[in-house]
Amino acid sequence: MIGAPIERVWSTVMDPARLGDWVTTHESVDADGEGPVGEGDRFRQRLRLAGRSFEVEWRVIEARAPRLARWHGEGPRGSSAEVGYRLEEVDDATRFDYENSFAGPGGWLGRLAGAALAAAPARREARRSLANLKQLLER
Repeated sequence: MIGAPIERVWSTVMDPARLGDWVTTHESVDADGEGPVGEGDRFRQRLRLAGRSFEVEWRVIEARAPRLARWHGEGPRGSSAEVGYRLEEVDDATRFDYENSFAGPGGWLGRLAGAALAAAPARREARRSLANLKQLLER
């Protein structure tokens, strides 16, 4: 639960320029324009996880402001990610649910091995990022 209005949470999480304010694995972003992105928008993000830097090309595949967003990301060597945000207004706060699934390169065996290696660091960084988001928006 984040002690901030839903519109404020939405405008923060949907603005690529704000990723560095809360996402722990974020290094940089290359996005056109400023402010929240919408359905069909794209941008490139450089991330760092488990000591490795890589780029992901993100596309917003669904955006129903201020309640639901789904992203698709294409990474190196055929890897991909699906991310979902669900926001719900609860009194004067916002419930923010975050889902992330990752498919690594190398067919099913490579994906299985990559997922096993990246799972723990990815979960840890997701928890840290969500804590950062909460702290940022509750200031």
